[in-house]
Amino acid sequence: QVQLVESGGGLVQAGGSLRLSCAASGRTFSTYVMYWFRRAPGKERESVAAITGSGGTTSYTDSVKGRFTISRDNAKNTVYLQMNSLKPEDTAVYYCAASVKWHPGWAGGIDYWGSGTLVTVSS
Repeated sequence: QVQLVESGGGLVQAGGSLRLSCAASGRTFSTYVMYWFRRAPGKERESVAAITGSGGTTSYTDSVKGRFTISRDNAKNTVYLQMNSLKPEDTAVYYCAASVKWHPGWAGGIDYWGSGTLVTVSS
């Protein structure tokens, strides 16, 4: 069983930055592929970024490429999402997720979900 707890959300002006963190329980953190998803108001859940267990491979949805960076610290059981040049359309609840499989863009294979952290970007 893995528990995921997100933090770092908040209100920021357009063009600003935030760093989300996701702390994971358990001793097998490095074996999990970690994901960030988001759900904007009135929209379906969207895959944002993914990172392999070693951190050697990452993937991003097109709308955040060049602005967001996913990273992980396996010694701290934590995955991060650095968000720069934020836009109002980035406003959403951001969810951390874990899976034993690599499947960027697909939420169907997720094994564990966090409860989410709200990011609001004002114009």
